[in-house]
Amino acid sequence: MSAVIHASVQMELTPDASARLRADMSPQTAVQELLAAGQVQDALKLLARLMPKRYAVAWLCQCARDQPLSQEDRIGASLAEQWVREPSESNRRAAFEFAHAGGYKALGAWIAAAAGWSGGSLAPAAQETPVPPAEHLTARATVAAINLMAALDATQFEARRASYIERAMSLLHAGASDA
Repeated sequence: MSAVIHASVQMELTPDASARLRADMSPQTAVQELLAAGQVQDALKLLARLMPKRYAVAWLCQCARDQPLSQEDRIGASLAEQWVREPSESNRRAAFEFAHAGGYKALGAWIAAAAGWSGGSLAPAAQETPVPPAEHLTARATVAAINLMAALDATQFEARRASYIERAMSLLHAGASDA
């Protein structure tokens, strides 16, 4: 199964979006196809899943820098950015614990979750048996965070989301060799 088809299944794209994808499509072509068809949410899901996890989190951090964030949201973004700069287990765990403690209710929690769900274990730190996250959880958190950021100005939601997606297309292209 190609990466594009596998990602479309994991991210539960709509039947219409899935029907537009072919196994021989490059990630960029697949995302562009969905955007051209007006299937922006499906394009965002596919884009987030096809990017390397570290690139997806870096993209979120880049987008968050331009936003008027609350103190809590800034903390979540800062923890995610710390993981991007130094993807250690302790930095991932700090982002995960912040997101979990916040109940995934705020933008900063979703940004932190993208980093926190990138690997390691989702079990409490004291638990010996690891509970690894599903491979697509970083992408799920990324989609949630991008939609929340776009909704910060509801009158410009679609334009803002399109702008975020445009920023990520170069990362998708660059990440193709890193994935």
